[in-house]
Amino acid sequence: MIDASGVRALTGENGSPSCVLMTADTMGGVWTYTIDLAEALARHGIRVALATMGAPPTAQQRRQARAVMAAGVFERVFRLEWMDDPWDDLLRAGLWLLELEKLVKPDVVHLNGYCQAALPWRAPTVVVAHSCRLSWWSAVKGAPLPPRLDRYRDEVQKGLWAASAVAIPNRATLRALEEHYGPLPHGIVIPSGRDGSHLVSAAKEPLVLCATRVWDEGKNVAALANAAKGLPWPVFVAGDTRGPGDSEHRAELAPARVLGPLDSTALSMWLARAAIFALPARYEPLGDSVLEAALAGCALVLGDIPSLRETWEGAAIFVAPDDVDGLRHALEGLAGDPVTRNALAERGRIRAATMSATRMADQYVEAYRLLARARPERPQREPSAASNGHELQRGPARPTDGQGME
Repeated sequence: MIDASGVRALTGENGSPSCVLMTADTMGGVWTYTIDLAEALARHGIRVALATMGAPPTAQQRRQARAVMAAGVFERVFRLEWMDDPWDDLLRAGLWLLELEKLVKPDVVHLNGYCQAALPWRAPTVVVAHSCRLSWWSAVKGAPLPPRLDRYRDEVQKGLWAASAVAIPNRATLRALEEHYGPLPHGIVIPSGRDGSHLVSAAKEPLVLCATRVWDEGKNVAALANAAKGLPWPVFVAGDTRGPGDSEHRAELAPARVLGPLDSTALSMWLARAAIFALPARYEPLGDSVLEAALAGCALVLGDIPSLRETWEGAAIFVAPDDVDGLRHALEGLAGDPVTRNALAERGRIRAATMSATRMADQYVEAYRLLARARPERPQREPSAASNGHELQRGPARPTDGQGME
């Protein structure tokens, strides 16, 4: 594994890339991460071309992207690799992305997904591990992986081993990936970051807030709704209640009050008002909403899982995801103890201040420099138990001129 803090000594001060082609989907924390990173990369003189897939961007997302993506914003509606049966769309998306590479001519390709790293790129590639269906299943279901995930496993493994580097937000997520896909010697731990410039100021109020993908079992919002019964403070839940192809989950969350999806301005106001932020997650590799809540001065009550404990140890109260009574007790205790609550919020704010988007971008720039200058051979290895005996292969052949640009 490569520690991003040590890359500077290997690369020196010169050789920064001038353009990066970056992929993103429009759902959840990956979008926020992408916008923050692109804005911070611009301060290094790096232009970003953004290729979005999945659901179309909202009007606000388009405004955000066009404000910071100096090399252009390109949109297509393709199914994402973590969705059911995405393979035909992934092939079409791959052809489109390879044509974009010809058009944009990036120095580095930054992929916020796995499978497309196996495409025959000209530029070196950085894959960012935001989440993974296999580690999600292990953490949430606690059961053997179903056969329907076999192809997902194989395609993700191809991408991980074809990538020039794999960026992971914390060591816990690295360990989870290696459990399913084998060692990642080209992994780089780069914590996610946010700056507080977007925050608004408001007096704290006696309320508990959760902001996440409500439909995602891994966020464990149902446990918070159960813990809300009998609490002296109201509990509000912000975020999408409808997942891809799912029914809504609003009725299951009473007595918590569901706010639905909020734009960034509205969410910032709710975070400014909330005295406590709760996320009893079973699976949370990125933790972007937790970071934003800490920057906003919320006291943190989190699921006791390795990724969250690694980042927030000493700055949050941790509760086992299955312990609804313990969660209720933690929330009651903070609600009735303003001294402890304020001290915990301050520790969270101090911790969050060390995790800025500027620092995150600095580490990516150093990784880009190393890759752009060295352009190492992509790692190869023999099949292992993790690959189920299948050979690792490159993706589809490069398209002929004109293909993929719908």
